[in-house]
Amino acid sequence: MNDRVAEAPAFSWRYALTVQARVIGAVLMRELHTRYGRENIGYLWLIVEPLMLGSIIALLHSGQSAHEGTINPVALTVTGYTIFIMFRGIVNRAEGTLHGNLPLLYHRMVSVFDIALARGLLEAAGTFLAFTILLSFIIAVGFADFPARPLMLLAGIAYIFFFSFGISMIIVGGTHDNSLLERLVHPFSYFMIPLSGAFYQVAWVPEPYRHYLLYNPFPQMFELVRYGQFEVATLEYVDFVYITAWTLVLNLLGLIAVRAVRNRIHLS
Repeated sequence: MNDRVAEAPAFSWRYALTVQARVIGAVLMRELHTRYGRENIGYLWLIVEPLMLGSIIALLHSGQSAHEGTINPVALTVTGYTIFIMFRGIVNRAEGTLHGNLPLLYHRMVSVFDIALARGLLEAAGTFLAFTILLSFIIAVGFADFPARPLMLLAGIAYIFFFSFGISMIIVGGTHDNSLLERLVHPFSYFMIPLSGAFYQVAWVPEPYRHYLLYNPFPQMFELVRYGQFEVATLEYVDFVYITAWTLVLNLLGLIAVRAVRNRIHLS
């Protein structure tokens, strides 16, 4: 009897996580179908869109000489801008998260968080697949080597995902009934391009601007990505405590925002 009681909470948690995973999976498949449909190349647009953008930007940099004599500009662009597309996609699409998905909230098991997470995972999956394809191609043609530290590369991408997802949840909560904030989302994502460090290393920025730049955790995350990809890259300008704290705080504020906006939604 006591053993059954002790096992009940663990079973409940496993069951709840299973249900949650099924809900998020169903919302993700619905989002995939409504966004891309089955016409033309259908779901492949999930990969083709970031693949085209990343390829074009990398091609524009293909005529440049190697940065610092060691880092190929094409490889730098692929590991920078292609990952930045994930941030831009997650953040830019956050503003319309509730407008097209309000009917889902009639289902008791579906929450605003589930919808936001499904959309974020969809953007991350498309971007990561596009990044993998592009990186494999430039390795094959000699523009880049295999990642020097694969786990660090994945850690950098994970940091950028959770950083982006935290911001997206804040946007979901703040823009549902605020048109002014909704209009500021796209300018914000463009404003972050030069501040992200996607196209340059922090070491190339002269002082005192480098000091001010590092208050922004985003360049440090891209430094981690480059450390994972390039043998010559270092962690000199990466503060793991700082970027982890930023990521946790943004996600906490995001959770508070989506909880608050659910209370303001009235389903008729």
